[in-house]
Amino acid sequence: MSHPVPSLFARLPAFPWDSLEPYKATAAAHPGGIVDLSVGTPVDPVPELVREALTAAANSPGYPTVWGTTALREAILGWLARRTKAAGLDHVNVLPVVGSKELVAWLPTQLGLGPGDKVAYPQPAYPTYEVGARLAGAEPVPYTGSVTELDPAGLKLVWLNSPGNPSGRVLGVDELRAAVAWARAHGILLLSDECYLELGWEAEPVSVLDPAVCGGPVDGLIAVHSLSKRSNLAGYRAAFLAGDATVLGELLQIRKHGGMMLPAPVQAAMAVALGDDAHVAVQRERYAARRTALRAALEGRGFRIEHSEASLYLWATRDEPCWETVAGLAKDGILVAPGAFYGAPGEHFVRVAFTATDERVAEAVRRLG
Repeated sequence: MSHPVPSLFARLPAFPWDSLEPYKATAAAHPGGIVDLSVGTPVDPVPELVREALTAAANSPGYPTVWGTTALREAILGWLARRTKAAGLDHVNVLPVVGSKELVAWLPTQLGLGPGDKVAYPQPAYPTYEVGARLAGAEPVPYTGSVTELDPAGLKLVWLNSPGNPSGRVLGVDELRAAVAWARAHGILLLSDECYLELGWEAEPVSVLDPAVCGGPVDGLIAVHSLSKRSNLAGYRAAFLAGDATVLGELLQIRKHGGMMLPAPVQAAMAVALGDDAHVAVQRERYAARRTALRAALEGRGFRIEHSEASLYLWATRDEPCWETVAGLAKDGILVAPGAFYGAPGEHFVRVAFTATDERVAEAVRRLG
């Protein structure tokens, strides 16, 4: 039977993770069980003070606001001042969103992009940048190298991702400054996905909102931030945008019409999480230890680690097709993500997350030894 309406689904690529299922089954059959290092999902506890804030706000019978509470916006602004050095921002420069993946997927549509428009994103890349362009009917334009080498014709939106997923690459101040100047010169909105900003290991990630990058004013710029990794809040869907007040004001109105609001208890928990840096330091130490152990074990097994100076992943290669690597590690009960999920530049790499428990990481290290 024919579909009664044009199918949005038909615009989308195959969901990549489904193709990993046979390898997951192989890994799960290992006598010691699977060590799943494929998806970077937090496994450590939600900080106690965040859970207490969520519980205290549980009696929230009324509708929450899309713009968030005053307390939440103040917490976002405080965090931005501490962590990004952004100057001169006010409430009109911030907007809470229902997790960053939702935002990335639907932003081109909410900005009114469509056929004839182009959306550029770096490769290797988080697959949702391409999905967002396709959902809007826009043309996805993957790029390697510098943003400044892109053809600006028809380009409405350019994504940066630093620290990068999957590679962990960090863009330096000079690279970021050049990208900002180029985007402004061509009237192109620059989106910077900075969800791993607080997880730099061998480099100190810098925000596009840093005056050293943007010169102070944030016109033409939006930074995307998430609490999923820094605060173990992936289950809360807590993220926010910061930057150009005109663009965020329009998005606020669109999202009001669409009912895209964070639950009130989540807003309360998010405000507390953003106001506390101590739990972030504790979580960083956990990840640092896992990263060190896995990196040494992978290198001992003949892998080369590229970039990976930040984020929650090791970008590893043995200079063989990624699916061969995935299959080989699956026989050891270790599941990793094939680099091909992230575009052509990843076809000889795998992404290894260090978000598993200490016990599972130790087991992976033992099996790799």
